[in-house]
Amino acid sequence: MQPTKTDGTEYFHRVVDCQWGCPAHTDVPEYIRLIAQGRFSDAYLLNRTSNVFPGILGRVCDRPCEPACRRGRVEEKPVAICRLKRVAADHRDDVTARLPRAPAQKNGKRVALVGAGCASLTVANDLMPLGYECVIFEALDKPGGLMRTNIPAFRLPAHVLDEEIAYITDMGVDLRLSTPVESMRGLLEQGFDAVFVGSGAPRGKDLDLPGRHDSDRIHIGIDWLESVAFEHVSKIGERVLIIGVGNTAMDCCRTSLRLGASDVKVMARKPRAFFKASDWELEDAEEERVEIVVNHSPKEFVVEGGKLLGMKFDRLEYDIDERGRILDSRVVDEVMIPCDDVVLAIGQDNAFPWIERDVGVEFDKWDVPVVDPVTFESTLPGVFFGGDAAFGPKNIIWAVEHGHQAAISIHRHCHGAPLTERLPRGVNLTSAKMGIHEWSYSNDFDPAARRIMPHVDLKSRFKKLNIEVELGFSAEQVATEVERCLNCDLQTVFTAEACIECDACIDICPVDCLTITPNGEQEEIEARLKTPRLEPDQPLYVSAELKQTGRVMVKDENLCVHCGLCAERCPTGAWDMQKSTLVVPYAVHELAADETGSSEETCHRARRTG
Repeated sequence: MQPTKTDGTEYFHRVVDCQWGCPAHTDVPEYIRLIAQGRFSDAYLLNRTSNVFPGILGRVCDRPCEPACRRGRVEEKPVAICRLKRVAADHRDDVTARLPRAPAQKNGKRVALVGAGCASLTVANDLMPLGYECVIFEALDKPGGLMRTNIPAFRLPAHVLDEEIAYITDMGVDLRLSTPVESMRGLLEQGFDAVFVGSGAPRGKDLDLPGRHDSDRIHIGIDWLESVAFEHVSKIGERVLIIGVGNTAMDCCRTSLRLGASDVKVMARKPRAFFKASDWELEDAEEERVEIVVNHSPKEFVVEGGKLLGMKFDRLEYDIDERGRILDSRVVDEVMIPCDDVVLAIGQDNAFPWIERDVGVEFDKWDVPVVDPVTFESTLPGVFFGGDAAFGPKNIIWAVEHGHQAAISIHRHCHGAPLTERLPRGVNLTSAKMGIHEWSYSNDFDPAARRIMPHVDLKSRFKKLNIEVELGFSAEQVATEVERCLNCDLQTVFTAEACIECDACIDICPVDCLTITPNGEQEEIEARLKTPRLEPDQPLYVSAELKQTGRVMVKDENLCVHCGLCAERCPTGAWDMQKSTLVVPYAVHELAADETGSSEETCHRARRTG
């Protein structure tokens, strides 16, 4: 095998699994260390650089970082990354003076943003400090988009939304509420230099079954949640069926309980292993006595004289192979389940009736705009899409990353620069050494289990619709949970020329992730590892040939717990613990590139300054 190339690559980014798994590439280990030091404001602002909405996402993020967390490989539960983000948000000081500001002198460029959701707000967040005039058109009378209308207040309080949105709009955004855009052609005629569409996926999918249109007690999930959020709906029947098992379905079933329902069933067509809802969403619903019924396929709405009596379902059985794949299914029998209301939460679609099909924006066969996955530009130059409007429903953190990338493209478009010539990400390495056997981070492995988030008791949480169920971690819980982080960004950096092959590092390694072996093909080396390789997708580090024997040092990154014992034990300093910092380019760095005329120089400067 050839020596692993780490310089000028994203090797050390991949090793930080949580950051690699986060669409916005938030520096998770660093903000956890800042929380451990009581530097909540610093942790909040570090979060905000990448994910823009720490208080919001600390409550409702879909947490792609947590399944990736290395802690989940050494014990059952990963670090509570999302909830620690909320800790920073809840305990920060007033950070207003440290937030980005718009310059008094504008740059003469105007950008229209359709929808005041997370994607559009992120674009405004990135462009306002560069002197752009950002005009947001929002159909509703409050900003926030689906964050406000589809996430119940008992999960995401309005004051958290209002505060973090205001951090952006207070920079001078021209926010036009109750102003729906009814024509793309009309918008383009207003002379904007660029248009960003972040209108979400506002159309809930329907279920065209017999009886669907014979009763007014059958609701589309996202429309119903919006009506609840704006207090147009304040009650529901005692017996409610929720069709679908995504996160929206979980919000619908829990909201139903708060509006007076006493018997709520979530109806799933497939077994639990195939649910789209996050495990924690399911756990919260079941804690509130929601019944989740599997293997029931909707067949008919039972309506008599305009009154909904229930629904008929085909009860299914599935054949599933050893890899968890469905091979076949069959109908066992038909059942009728009584109910007073049905809420359909089976998915969402994009909806663009206001975009004329001859204006230059091309749509595919599913009536979704054709969008470049890198630049987020549509087939009409200067018109960009992001969030659910670009590629269909995902989650807030994906929409935020779309906003960052679209802002870069808008900036380059407005300055006549090629959209694809973007600054690359980079990785800085700095030594964590404070003494011969001392490091600038807590490197003792803490065996503590994941802390359990305290909740408002069941008797109290249903009194009002806006009682936040999760209470946040206590000081003791925070102190314990931060120590569970394995500091995956503190990299074990190896210098082959300094190694004397004394085997001290191999002897001291508590997880046997190191092996010195003759070189060979990958299969040969893997067969000689001290511990079998369990995660083939995780990088395998191979050094240059060692000068004494020509063997190579091999490290299985999957096993390493970043304890630093190898570097402490090494008598020649061949091993060192170095903090890797991912340098992510944003629109502000593109501005610097334009001013210097050198993208390469800007990239180097960005890496030096962060």
